[in-house]
Amino acid sequence: MTDVVDRETRSRMMAGIRGRDTRPEIALRRSLHLRGLRYLLHGAGLPGRPDLVLTRHRAVIFVHGCFWHRHPECQYATMPATREAFWAAKFEANVARDKRVEAELLAMGWRVGIV
Repeated sequence: MTDVVDRETRSRMMAGIRGRDTRPEIALRRSLHLRGLRYLLHGAGLPGRPDLVLTRHRAVIFVHGCFWHRHPECQYATMPATREAFWAAKFEANVARDKRVEAELLAMGWRVGIV
């Protein structure tokens, strides 16, 4: 199957997908802040750069999108119709990286939450 838009349009669309400050991430931040929890954003010194770092509780939180992170049995994790081999490899690498990063953080003594 071919793409419904041309290559330049698709590239522009994909480039517009945000990697931080997404609506789910902001909603979680607001909720945690209202409950009195304080956090740092995008922990640069930690593996995987967690979205939220609660240093007082030695905990990190990742806000993962269904499309990119492929949670088991997620109904929202759709497969693009074009370049299926490319996307399958990309998603497989993302899942492997997520597991590796989680294991590294746990080994460092951090508690890990994934939303």
